[in-house]
Amino acid sequence: MNHDVPLSAPPRRTGGIVFLGLAVLGSVGALFVLRRPLMMSAPTCMAGRWHGCFDTFNGVVFLTLVTLPLAVLMAWLLARRRRAAGVSSAWPLSLAEVGMVHGTVPFVWMILMPGAGAGIVPGRVSLVPLRDLVTMGPLGIVGNLLVFASLGFFAPMRFAALASVPRVLALGAGCSVLVETAQYVLRLDRVSSVDDVLVNAAGAALAALASRRWWRTAPDTPSDRPRPALAQAV
Repeated sequence: MNHDVPLSAPPRRTGGIVFLGLAVLGSVGALFVLRRPLMMSAPTCMAGRWHGCFDTFNGVVFLTLVTLPLAVLMAWLLARRRRAAGVSSAWPLSLAEVGMVHGTVPFVWMILMPGAGAGIVPGRVSLVPLRDLVTMGPLGIVGNLLVFASLGFFAPMRFAALASVPRVLALGAGCSVLVETAQYVLRLDRVSSVDDVLVNAAGAALAALASRRWWRTAPDTPSDRPRPALAQAV
């Protein structure tokens, strides 16, 4: 019996199946909880009208959930291409890339929606920490925690350089500062608050902790495929 034969490794697609299952369960749960407000914007969105769909929170959430199958398909295509190229961990890498975009862009879109006085009301800034936190309410706090949660969850899975909670915290804070600055510069009739930055960054860091077991710790490498042996000198 040859004791030098290594045990077979678990399938590389296990991580991808887990992430896919979590995405499906999360989408089903969100649809169940938000079914009534989403159905209010569904006719407008399905008709392709901008007003009432793209400029409302309900419409953006509806489109995010409806386009989830397209995001999964994109992740599958990327994973298939990587597997053909011999890249290891094709599924987790592809899901992380798609998840970062699909889970972050809708929130940024909602944050940058102009208010009723956009272009008229001057930009407002709140730089006193924790002053606005008490006025956010539970829904506002949860919403701000989710803004960069997908980025914090998937970024360390995709980039080994971000496999650190402090780095993800800094990434979330930096992205939040950019968004808050855009609100002020574009005069969107919104308050650019330091508390938004703090909660956004905290949400990214907490999400990173949730994905810690899947963090990427090494650069992309080809899978261990058999290579032709070099000809030995006679």
